[in-house]
Amino acid sequence: MNESELILNPDGSIYHLALLPEDIADTIILVGDLDRVPEVSKYFDRIELRKQRREFITHTGWIGQKRISVVSTGIGTDNIDIALNELDALVNIDFKTRQINSRVHVLNLIRIGTSGAIHPSVKLDDYVISKYAIGLDALGHFYDVQNIKFPSLPPWSYMTTAYDFDLGFFDSDFISGITLTCPGFYNPQGRMLRISSGNSLPLEELISFQMKGIPITNIEMETSAIYLLSALLGHKAISFNAILAQRLNGEFSQNPEIVVEELIRKVLKWVATLS
Repeated sequence: MNESELILNPDGSIYHLALLPEDIADTIILVGDLDRVPEVSKYFDRIELRKQRREFITHTGWIGQKRISVVSTGIGTDNIDIALNELDALVNIDFKTRQINSRVHVLNLIRIGTSGAIHPSVKLDDYVISKYAIGLDALGHFYDVQNIKFPSLPPWSYMTTAYDFDLGFFDSDFISGITLTCPGFYNPQGRMLRISSGNSLPLEELISFQMKGIPITNIEMETSAIYLLSALLGHKAISFNAILAQRLNGEFSQNPEIVVEELIRKVLKWVATLS
């Protein structure tokens, strides 16, 4: 791989994340909001590394005997494309020889994010685990994906699935659903402030969509790309979503910080049990 393909900083770190291979754990929490990184790492028993470049912040530390990293990706699937490819490069490419390693080093990639509900069964402050994700963004065009055909969705939409983690740790308060990933926050998600759209997202029609009996439950901006790239690169991925908005009735959570905090605690207790 030449210098314009695998770009390294003068200290040998990967270009955007500014990380060295030894800087990350095999289990990585992904958060969109850079301010959420310390909200996760404050539960670590000790922190061994703090690094930041642009919107990408990384803290690596320990909970008991479990080494964990938390990385902020920023918002959107384009940022996920950068973050996941560079995280993979850190463990699966030899930076000195610029050659791909002979064996795939598998990462556990776990998203903790916020989301809006678009199904009546999902309430404010609920937690959704994304069993599947549908991507409405263009990222899938540049990778090997199977487009799905649904009249209310763009023809370039693609579907991805989570890795089959053992999620028995989580109680019935966690809802299994399909997450819709959009390429924007406003018109792409059906929010129109001062710009009308002739291509608005039909939230009411999407209620009828199901995959193996699982409905589209929520809408956000990262999960499909995490699932897509993780599957193609051979990593394990799962997305947890705190529901802060109910789009069908226009409500927003009165306690968003508390809801996200509780999700972080629940997920970290589970992460500490992973082998």
